[in-house]
Amino acid sequence: MRNVIAQIAGVALLVLGAQGGIRLLFNHGDAGLLGWLPGGFVVQLLCYVLVTAIGVGLAAWGSRRVDRPGPKQ
Repeated sequence: MRNVIAQIAGVALLVLGAQGGIRLLFNHGDAGLLGWLPGGFVVQLLCYVLVTAIGVGLAAWGSRRVDRPGPKQ
């Protein structure tokens, strides 16, 4: 169950990071969830890339660790 939750959280972070990064690339004025972050466009974009990478890693870890059914006996 813990691995499924990790996989779901990873996919959620992946979606939020990718969507935010793409939105920021097309509209520099709309930083979305990271609008409060000082540093401007580059820092906000790097944070979205970092959130996306964490999401990919967490989802991959969760999918590898999900209990798979064993061979039928």
